[in-house]
Amino acid sequence: MSSAFAMIMAGADNADLSVLTEIRSEPAVPFAGKFRLIDFSLSNCVNSGIHNVAVLTQYRPRSLNDHIGIGKPWDLDRSSGGVRLLQPYRGGPYGDWQRGSADAIRRNLDYVIQQKEECVLILSGKHIYLMDYRPFLEHHLRAGAPVTIAVRRVSRHETHRFGIVSQDADNRVVEFQEKPRRTQQNLASMGVYVFSRDYLVEVLGNGSGDDIGRDILPGLVAKGHVNSYTYPGYWADASTVQAYWDANMSLLAEEPALNLYAPEWVVHTRSQERAPVKLGPAADVDGTLLSNGCQIEGAVERSVLSPGVQVGEGAVVRDSVILNDTIIEAGAVVERCVIDKEVRVCQDAHVGHSDNNSPNPELSARLNTGLSLIGKGSVVPAASRLGRNVVIHPYSGADAFSNGKGVESGTSVGRNLR
Repeated sequence: MSSAFAMIMAGADNADLSVLTEIRSEPAVPFAGKFRLIDFSLSNCVNSGIHNVAVLTQYRPRSLNDHIGIGKPWDLDRSSGGVRLLQPYRGGPYGDWQRGSADAIRRNLDYVIQQKEECVLILSGKHIYLMDYRPFLEHHLRAGAPVTIAVRRVSRHETHRFGIVSQDADNRVVEFQEKPRRTQQNLASMGVYVFSRDYLVEVLGNGSGDDIGRDILPGLVAKGHVNSYTYPGYWADASTVQAYWDANMSLLAEEPALNLYAPEWVVHTRSQERAPVKLGPAADVDGTLLSNGCQIEGAVERSVLSPGVQVGEGAVVRDSVILNDTIIEAGAVVERCVIDKEVRVCQDAHVGHSDNNSPNPELSARLNTGLSLIGKGSVVPAASRLGRNVVIHPYSGADAFSNGKGVESGTSVGRNLR
């Protein structure tokens, strides 16, 4: 039996992913064609021999709950251990909405106390990485500290997105800054923690603080109770539109840093039966990841297509991420877009069609690089022209487009469902 059980944080909202998280939680966001973000944490657990996993949900959990089900794709459909979905509840001293990662665990301390394993592996359900947790757990037990956090180097331009760590020669964490505006350090917390179970119960049961990184870790660091483990492999936090698009596009490299094809470390997921990919006689596909059920009659360049996507004759898809069962009709052009499930881009429409790169006011600090977003179930009218940094909210029909012909760059269409 493993020395640890896992708790995966999967309940937070994230408006920085715009239309992708208007209708689902962030861990349920599709990625790399056939996967969901949470598949990586779940697969890392089972590949590391951890078969006792709790997933803590809250924000728009239906899609996530449907995806995980009883855990069969990950061999977690077990009577002992297996996967448990821990939902918010009313009643008792801890019943109410969760206000952060620490608060979510605090409201489930009765579950923590019931587990037999001596360590608690706390994970995020939104990170993309292939990590064997066994060396991490061995390091934690060998070091003897009650808390160990996994860390890795990040770009100095990205340090404001993460908890930043300073450590001494013995890997003891001597300083922790949560998302600093400026820092000379670039060793970032991965949001992967190991707590000794009894210590976690003591810290959360006797104290306050809603978030592990922001509220709990600084005090534990000050007491000298936190050790670090440096992880050398690929890890991505795709929590912004640009980061999500970049992570998908990185899979198209000749030798991608994230190897989804390693037989010794399979990323498991809930898969639907689909027919094989079909390429028509005029299809032209280059540098693209295609999933089962795709039907391509036009041209697809440097893109990631999820199951069931159709690209009509004469249509062009370029530098885009297209999710399940979206239809790009004949003659349409899609460039630098993220398009959610079951969208129809009608005949001869052009999306991402403009030299104007005006930021979108909804996400001015995030949506300013020319990417356009189309929410689930939307319909882009025939022959319409959509600029760059455009947001089409989910389930926007043709009638949501005021003139049926165009959407200027930096404009949003439809009703925000958040």
